[in-house]
Amino acid sequence: MKIRAHALLFDNDGTLVSSLASVDRCWARWAEEYGITEEFGRVELHGRPAVEIVAELLPADVVPEALARIEAMEIEDVPNGVQLLPGTKAFLDSLPADRWAVVTSATRRLAEARLDAVGILPKTMVTADDITRGKPDPEPYLLAARELGVDPADCVVFEDAPAGLAAGRAAGMTTVALTTTHQAHEVDADLVVKDLSALSALVSGGRVEISVRD
Repeated sequence: MKIRAHALLFDNDGTLVSSLASVDRCWARWAEEYGITEEFGRVELHGRPAVEIVAELLPADVVPEALARIEAMEIEDVPNGVQLLPGTKAFLDSLPADRWAVVTSATRRLAEARLDAVGILPKTMVTADDITRGKPDPEPYLLAARELGVDPADCVVFEDAPAGLAAGRAAGMTTVALTTTHQAHEVDADLVVKDLSALSALVSGGRVEISVRD
């Protein structure tokens, strides 16, 4: 299978880097601090902006302080809990800097800390700080397409989480699911692969051709 596009849009956590253990560890500690471990156990965590999760669990007057607390905890944990996923560096290195972007539900400070830790420096990045509606709403991906100057229909979204894949579909983009945090039957995408090591990219005439490796 080959996919052709003008721009590639990547989720970060679970797509480019592995941070799931860090996320789970920090949020569990955070829930304990706020005495909401039972409520926290019923919340979908992965692929959603922290502000939505915090607002779902705590009174409005507590949200700003609690949001700052979880951000600080996750940034502090970066040295212990972030690794490049297989194939990430080689795949990104094969792309022109103006043909791809990172689109993450993390705050900019947290996203930059995680990416800096693994040596990834995207020219374009959309974070939770840039949008009003997070994934599964299409706003983050539509904003990234606009910043790259590319029609959404000419973009490919790379995601590991159902919420992110739903956002990509809602934006009218082709979707590629990586089974790094969910099993294949749990994700809905145009193409499903284990991680970026399963793919290669060839750039020609301003377009990118993505192929599944033999």
